Amino acid sequence: MRTLVRGGWVVGFAEGTHTLVPDGVVAYEDDRIVHVGRRFDGRAEAEIDARGKLVCPGFIDTHVHSGHRASHRLITDSGRPDFFGQPFLDISVPREGTRVGGDPRYARPTDADAEAGTRLLATFTIAEMLRNGITTFMEFGSQLRVQEALLGEVDRLGLRAYLGAGYDSGRWVGDEKGRLKRVVDEAAGVKEFESAMAFIRKVDGTVNGRVRGLLAPREVETCSLDLLRATRKAADELRLPIVTHAAYNIIEFYEIVREHRMTPVELMESVGLLGRDLTVGHGNLVADNGLMSYSGGRDLELMGRYGVTVSHCPVNIARRARSLDSWAKYRAAGINLALGSDTYPRDLIMQMRMASYFGKVMSHNLAAASAAEVFEAATLGGARALGRTDLGRLAPGAKADIVVIDLETRDSLRFGPVRDPIKALVECGIGDDVVTVIVDGVLRMRDRVIPGVDLAAVRRAAQDAGERVWERVQEWDPLERTAERISPWSFPIVRD
Repeated sequence: MRTLVRGGWVVGFAEGTHTLVPDGVVAYEDDRIVHVGRRFDGRAEAEIDARGKLVCPGFIDTHVHSGHRASHRLITDSGRPDFFGQPFLDISVPREGTRVGGDPRYARPTDADAEAGTRLLATFTIAEMLRNGITTFMEFGSQLRVQEALLGEVDRLGLRAYLGAGYDSGRWVGDEKGRLKRVVDEAAGVKEFESAMAFIRKVDGTVNGRVRGLLAPREVETCSLDLLRATRKAADELRLPIVTHAAYNIIEFYEIVREHRMTPVELMESVGLLGRDLTVGHGNLVADNGLMSYSGGRDLELMGRYGVTVSHCPVNIARRARSLDSWAKYRAAGINLALGSDTYPRDLIMQMRMASYFGKVMSHNLAAASAAEVFEAATLGGARALGRTDLGRLAPGAKADIVVIDLETRDSLRFGPVRDPIKALVECGIGDDVVTVIVDGVLRMRDRVIPGVDLAAVRRAAQDAGERVWERVQEWDPLERTAERISPWSFPIVRD
């Protein structure tokens, strides 16, 4: 069936870059775009009225961790100084001999509420992305049963997903004094890798081609060199993308330098991991960053030489008082910049704005990280990370992954007068402005309604799950702190 989307502003594509088409149209047939331009003279069996709105390619989130992120609510404006601002150490490192409680991502499969909790995480994650105009995402290494739950919701709700169970050769725990302690188990890492490969072989290309496999060694510092080499070998053989966290953590940087006399990026080059198929989560604490006090750093040059993608998650790292050292330097080095949400909210419009603002501040250049550049990172940057020329753009032959964004915002004056819709979106937009989402030529959300999802019920279930996480923190926290001690209330609570 052929459908015509009648804009509004349309973000077209020509000669390798986006274009702007005022009062444009997009026609798609089945799962492919057949026409983008000022008018369409062919027949269409259906029409979507997007006049007065922005019609653009679906956003690509290159850094997703499944879940409602209740644990992260404990580290807003707080955290252990000895973790040097690294958020996951604050909320996922248990006291040795315990497990993180209340969060199904860390539950045993035999736990009574593990299956229901994992399903909630999957529904929350997929629905939130749809609601924010994300049509393709890369999941960054959650365990196997989380991937399986995501697979079910991707099938049901219609996103495009790159899934792959995470694996590593060890983990961090808190010792008897609450200090970080690394537990190494290389045999367990090999087993996890084999399980991840089995999952990939089972799901790659399924769900009408919307699901592809992904190799996810979780963090460079927790993977053995053999595991990283095995990842490269599998990626080459199966032509799969790789994601990992690297150059993201002061502890990680210095541990690798101490152990290997190389930076994390140099270590990845030494085992052959660098390449156009590699997406590095964060990549902000590179040797070139003055915060590292590392002489002769060449990490940016190395990543650029190999065409590596850096998945920049500006909101998440800004919470930890960090940003990319300079957006302009990364681009000048030839690094492909893409955007990710990482934790919450999964709102790539907000990520664009923060990337633009911090890019200007850190580059000391008001022209850096322009609206065009950050919009490209959320679309074409993600497509390049995946090696896809049929995503991230509206062009004949591309996948019909289309988002319609309301520039009039119902009864709001937030946008004001709109001259350039991309600049207006980056400056004033939010995910809630997305009204319609099409993935693979199928309407997945219309007029802000996702068929089969009761958002209010999902919110209530997430709140209840969050309360259980917060109630149980003292059971596993290395310092045996309560939620109130970890995250004091913003203002005194009045209970009488």
